[in-house]
Amino acid sequence: MYVSSGCIKIPEGELPDRLKSILDNLAQVISQFEPQHVAIEQVFVNINPKSTLMLGQARGAAICAAVMNNLPVAEYSALQIKQAVVGNGHAKKDQVQQMVMRLLNLKGAPSADAADALACAICHAHGGLGLGKTSIAGYHMKKGRLV
Repeated sequence: MYVSSGCIKIPEGELPDRLKSILDNLAQVISQFEPQHVAIEQVFVNINPKSTLMLGQARGAAICAAVMNNLPVAEYSALQIKQAVVGNGHAKKDQVQQMVMRLLNLKGAPSADAADALACAICHAHGGLGLGKTSIAGYHMKKGRLV
């Protein structure tokens, strides 16, 4: 069931302040919506190593927000997310947006960032703890199947 989505705007400034903003904002979202699980996309290696490192640090802040609230964290690769939502691990962003819109019966297409986050949640619901509440701890995806 779709409840809400949005994007956290990070202010300009020093990295520690920016990471604190992520941590504080996600803590507020967790407090407001009381999720039972957190799903997050794994870091991909970007052409720019500095960007990859900064993304990893932002992910770390997001994971810390979940862990500090005693929430289990599941991680999925972009390939797994696209496979679960579109049926093609190499789907384009607009395809992910359209499928998220259809699967969640949204009136309009979410932003690309919101669609990515919602797709990760859908992936978790389909293969993680969503359907049948079957734990996937210790398993991994191989050719679209948990092994």
